[in-house]
Amino acid sequence: MALPPALLATAAALAALAALLLVLICIIAHITAKKMPTLHRHEEEKYFINAEGRKESLPSIHDPPTKELSVVVPSYNEEDRLPHMMDEALDYLEKRQKRDPSFTYEVIVVNDGSKDQTTQVAMKYCKKYGSDKVRVLSLVKNRGKGGAVRMGVFSSRGKRILMADADGATEFADIEKVEEGLKNLQPWPRSYFRTLLMYGFHFLVWFLCVKEIRDTQCGFKLLTREAALQTFSTLHIERWAFDVELLYIAQRLRIPIAEVAVNWTEIEGSKLVPFWSWLQMGRDLLFIRLRYMTGAWQLETRKCN
Repeated sequence: MALPPALLATAAALAALAALLLVLICIIAHITAKKMPTLHRHEEEKYFINAEGRKESLPSIHDPPTKELSVVVPSYNEEDRLPHMMDEALDYLEKRQKRDPSFTYEVIVVNDGSKDQTTQVAMKYCKKYGSDKVRVLSLVKNRGKGGAVRMGVFSSRGKRILMADADGATEFADIEKVEEGLKNLQPWPRSYFRTLLMYGFHFLVWFLCVKEIRDTQCGFKLLTREAALQTFSTLHIERWAFDVELLYIAQRLRIPIAEVAVNWTEIEGSKLVPFWSWLQMGRDLLFIRLRYMTGAWQLETRKCN
């Protein structure tokens, strides 16, 4: 049955309008994109305060690794939730080191411009365990979770680098599941990449950016040093959707990715504002896809200065 001419004309007009809107969005995404991510480090962010209260220069991810594991903990106003995470993590890490003296670690708490006592809380652990094991990196201003993780990654010394949320929602001992899975990944000429996730995420992530990964937002991710350098050097987004771009970059670089179930508990105190945070993430997901598709963003490894 043939459609009425008026209906066909309306459909054609709507299709043309949708195409025009898509072109307009592509143009906006392209011209508003910063061509390369900002990797600048303020002068105050090149140092950490050791257990004795003295300034020491931070290492660089470009240096050879000197630890088996680095744990990067992005923290923004986490004075209440941080102690639980740190107690659990350090208890596990200390016991593991006693079982295996060859295992060495560091925990880097990145204070992302907090307005509370996050730095003071973290420094108590630095003084208790020593600044070779616990370091506090304070950012001059809030960069967002992705920006905080990147600064911690770029200041790490580990062969493997674990990103762990300050809320302690993931059982820390589950890192052994991740490490076991890492051994089973097929080698790649560039590097290995390990991402640990737990629950499902949204259709937009699958449709626009990342295939085959159910949950991109779990804050428990383990990377090799080389994979961390490649992905975080290219990362543009520094807030909620940075995990998605990180995985998108890994897929573009053909770095192997694996997903493993872990024990996870809902912890009160999330910084997400339900409506506005998801709206921002939806916008970022669309722009990730469009900006790489139009060439506004390129995959290029650079040094942080």
